[in-house]
Amino acid sequence: SANAYPIFAQQNYAKPREATGRIVCANCHLAQKPVEVEVPQSVLPDTVFEAVVKIPYDQQIKQVGSNGKKAGLNVGAVLILPEGFQVAPPERMSEEMKAKVGKLYFSPYSADQKNILVVGPVPGKKYSEMTFPILSPDPSKDKSVSYLKYPIYLGGNRGRGQLYPDGSKSNNTVYTSPAAGTISTISPVEGKGGYTVTIQSASGDNVSTSIPPGPELLVKEGDTVKADQALTNNPNVGGFGQAETEVVLQNPARIQGLLAFFVTILLAQVFLVLKKKQFEKVQLAEMNF
Repeated sequence: SANAYPIFAQQNYAKPREATGRIVCANCHLAQKPVEVEVPQSVLPDTVFEAVVKIPYDQQIKQVGSNGKKAGLNVGAVLILPEGFQVAPPERMSEEMKAKVGKLYFSPYSADQKNILVVGPVPGKKYSEMTFPILSPDPSKDKSVSYLKYPIYLGGNRGRGQLYPDGSKSNNTVYTSPAAGTISTISPVEGKGGYTVTIQSASGDNVSTSIPPGPELLVKEGDTVKADQALTNNPNVGGFGQAETEVVLQNPARIQGLLAFFVTILLAQVFLVLKKKQFEKVQLAEMNF
């Protein structure tokens, strides 16, 4: 099927983000495409907020499915939250938020990493914009969490990958010549589809390579090719992207203190104005006297 599989990353990598900052999905999805993530500037402890993920692409285009036929693009995402943050339980979500989330299912990256959320593959036409319902931690209950500014990392993908985790190619990438020489035969593969291309090298040896259904041939029998020359087009129309943002876990006491400070300043200004007016009245009375 024409899917993107976050499960591949979960099975092969203990953590989805490498020390370099690269998210491991990029190891199989080689093309780069933009993604966006939006969160509030600050959140209070033990509150539910939205993280909006956008994976834009031209929804008129089709990709090559694993069977070689054209299909719509699916999307997937991994959202790496600060430790202590997690997906909000349904009973904490408002009806409005539930409507935005729709039928999306969010799973933790692993049993001990509930702050890393994975979603997909899901139809891109419906979910190129996703709403993640996030529950913030409460430092008064979880001593490992502090009132700080925290980073949030997003990896988002549309379409199928070019490589499988074992390093083998999918049918959603370009196929190249394994050797220099002349193409002696191009034989269709019965049943499965695709082609076997045989190249006769300068030394007279025959080298064959299999091309699965999907990519379109750019060569014909009798053509002379160089080593690593493209034998097919690149059918990939998708790609993977990364983005990051920040959120502040705000201490309510700080906000209350700030409000009290503002109220104090406001009252001081009011009393100053009243005092000034009283002084002006006294001055005016003395002048009249």
